[in-house]
Formats: sequence, structure tokens, C-alpha cells
Amino acid sequence: MFNKLKWKLTRFMYGRYGVDQLYIASALLFIVLQVVQLFVRNSFLSVLIFGLVIWTFYRAFSKNIYARQKENQTFLKFIRAAKSKGKLFGRRMRDIGSYRYRKCSACHTTLRLPRKRGQHKARCPKCGHLLEVKIWV
Repeated sequence: MFNKLKWKLTRFMYGRYGVDQLYIASALLFIVLQVVQLFVRNSFLSVLIFGLVIWTFYRAFSKNIYARQKENQTFLKFIRAAKSKGKLFGRRMRDIGSYRYRKCSACHTTLRLPRKRGQHKARCPKCGHLLEVKIWV
């Protein structure tokens, strides 16, 4: 009996987009919002959760695979940027006693410079631009 149900579900999902990273993130957001709703009874939150569920299932059952892949790539690009900024912030906090971070004025690459008081010259490893850097503290 379960094999027949599994076969029908597989047949139904053939040609549809299915599950990706954005689907998983929206499912996790759904769970978090459900937990919040246990403590905060709000009709706006209920409508938001309902809309999130409808949108998530729409994406999973959609046959427009190209559009869903494009949405997922945009989401992954955003997540990658957020992770990168978070890692840089963590590294800055860890190195606050021994290094200073400055941006190259030409290519905007973040440079990690040793913490030595005074005025220094540093060369950007990416573009080769010579920087005049002042480190006070």
C-alpha cells in the first residue's frame, strides 16, 4: 500500500521544483514563528505564517524550475554575504588587541594591519595600491 502511495507522490512531483535551501530556510522560519506565536497571540503573525506556508508550498510544487533556481541563487548570495560579514566581525573582535582593519581606497578590500601606533605605508595585495595608514590606538 505504501509503495503505491510513494509511486503516486513521485509521479506527482515529476517535473516540479521540490526542496532547496530556500525551502529549508522558510520551513525553519515557519517553526520559529510558530513557537513565537505560542507566547504572543497576534492575528498579523497568523496571517504571516499562513502566507509563508502557501509561498513555501507554491515554490516546492512549481513547474517553473528556472525561476525557482534564480530565487534560490539570490537567497544563497545574500546568505553568503551575511556569513562573510559575520566572520569578518568575529575575526575583528578576536584580533582587536593586535591588529587593525582598514579598507583599500582603490578596490575596497579589507586589509589586516599590525597594531603599531603612528603613520605607516601599506600596499594592497589585491590591486597593489599604496596606502597611507594612521593607527592611533
